Amino acid sequence: MSRVLHFILALAIVALLALLVSHDRKSIRLRYIVQLLVIEVLLAWFFLHSEAGLGFVKGFSELFEKLLSFANQGTDFVFGKMNDQGLAFFFLKVLCPIVFISALIGILQHIRVLPVVIRLVGTLLSKVNGMGKLESFNAVSSLILGQSENFIAYKDILGKMSRNRMYTMAATAMSTVSMSIVGAYMTMLQPKYVVAALVLNMFSTFIVLSLINPYRVDKSEENLQMSNLHEGQSFFEMLGEYILAGFKVAIIVAAMLIGFIALISALNALFATVLGISFQGILGYIFYPVAWVMGVPSNEALQVGSIMATKLVSNEFVAMMDLQKIASSLTPRAEGILSVFLVSFANFSSIGIIAGAIKGLNEEQGNVVSRFGLKLVYGSTLVSVLSASIAALVL
Repeated sequence: MSRVLHFILALAIVALLALLVSHDRKSIRLRYIVQLLVIEVLLAWFFLHSEAGLGFVKGFSELFEKLLSFANQGTDFVFGKMNDQGLAFFFLKVLCPIVFISALIGILQHIRVLPVVIRLVGTLLSKVNGMGKLESFNAVSSLILGQSENFIAYKDILGKMSRNRMYTMAATAMSTVSMSIVGAYMTMLQPKYVVAALVLNMFSTFIVLSLINPYRVDKSEENLQMSNLHEGQSFFEMLGEYILAGFKVAIIVAAMLIGFIALISALNALFATVLGISFQGILGYIFYPVAWVMGVPSNEALQVGSIMATKLVSNEFVAMMDLQKIASSLTPRAEGILSVFLVSFANFSSIGIIAGAIKGLNEEQGNVVSRFGLKLVYGSTLVSVLSASIAALVL
């Protein structure tokens, strides 16, 4: 099957699965979906195929490489020469740099650079996605600030948001990833796939949400304004808070990895003993058709499907570690498609993170988000499938 036909099949299946849970199919506006899709395909070609796009990715990855080298100096000071000896590699090389990147984000936020970027890019996005400015601002702020920190910017208006808007806000946060964690991803995946996924997921989110959760924003609701994060804090108060927030993220990811990897290992052993096949092996068969639909060659779809499922039931870091183990045995096409799929927070553990973050700011809206938790994972997984399918078109 040609790539174009495979892509059309993937689009049709994603659209069908989205329409199955759509709450108001009559309100879907096809014009915006088509123009978003065209833009996304062009962006995929730019970042994964064109010389200019690959040059941009190279520059972006070199920037993060430099930032990670600075982060390593702080890590070396605290942990001695453990880095050089290759000890505790994942914690020191992958997780600890999150602290430094988080501090940089805090500084850019404090000097008002990030709010300007969020508003500028968000306003441009609102012109092409058919959604409100708030939804567009949220897509950009989620990408920069992350799942939890992001909602603080909307704390004053959370109580005024409709159920539909809350679903869009929460689904966007689950479908994107924080810039503070991008450096960690780049140590595990090829940078070009990470950069491409960051951009593609934003547009895929608008497309999928336009099908699952279509609505029109009332003009009175467009006047809702973002709050200033950490308003009234001094520079060093803010810096200390972001450094601690970054360290908290690193420790949370470490704890999640310990728990999920141990649990999956136990399940693999149990299933292998009882059924003669590992737990991840069974998941591979379940996700085999999804991997194939995305464009993964059929002889690799079983391995890829297993890692896709691992990401859904645990988190993206566990799945990325599994990908590293088999990357050399995969074709570049299969590796690229899977890499793009993995770059998002679409997994079951994110339901608790997002609902908890919102509940801490507005209990009623936190309960609303908790109630449509499974639908959040469903929609966000479709976003990952769509992004990976579009990447497959140009790989």
